[in-house]
Amino acid sequence: MKAHIFDVDHTVTAGSTMRHFLLESLGSGVVPLRRLRRLPLEWLKYKMGSPDLDFIENAVRLTAGMGESDLERIARASFERRVARDVFPGAEALVREAVARGEPVVFASSSFRIALDPLARHLGVGEVLACELEFAGGRTTGRLVGKSPFGPKKLEVAREWMERRGVSAADVSFYSDSYVDIPLLEFCGRAVAVNPDRALERESRKRGWEILRFARSRFRRSFGR
Repeated sequence: MKAHIFDVDHTVTAGSTMRHFLLESLGSGVVPLRRLRRLPLEWLKYKMGSPDLDFIENAVRLTAGMGESDLERIARASFERRVARDVFPGAEALVREAVARGEPVVFASSSFRIALDPLARHLGVGEVLACELEFAGGRTTGRLVGKSPFGPKKLEVAREWMERRGVSAADVSFYSDSYVDIPLLEFCGRAVAVNPDRALERESRKRGWEILRFARSRFRRSFGR
């Protein structure tokens, strides 16, 4: 059985779903600006090729005490006001075609699952492997349920999903824009680099991986080498 795993940010959407979610949160007053003070440094480390793989687990502590209903409301508003218009038409077509064929389609992202759920429902995606916030009494505890699907940990989470669903890695297509996802791209039977960053494009050309260029109104396909 063929299956498809999609990274989300810069793969399905042109921008960052977490950025959209955080902007909506700041605008609503639910998340104070002081809680985001570490993000610029972590973004720079990621761009320089040395991301902190535990950054998300550490940063999520700053969410402690936020209301679940508030975050769900923000997620809906973020999708309607920002994310919906940010989806690549080419990516949407690939997702919907796979869903129509009855092939499992999964999002695997280091964004919060609560932020991705509206997009998944919109595109008919059945499962979302993402950062799952822990709640107690309707409020965040500042911890995740399980691990964050980032870098090598995304491979672990995806492998667990394949085992649960009885899906062979050889039958899985994985789509991503980022060098941090190379471990999962290597593991899956079909690796597809979507609008790849420089490191991933270099690796894709070396290995002969498929490369897709999504834009707002079209996409172009090529292969490495």
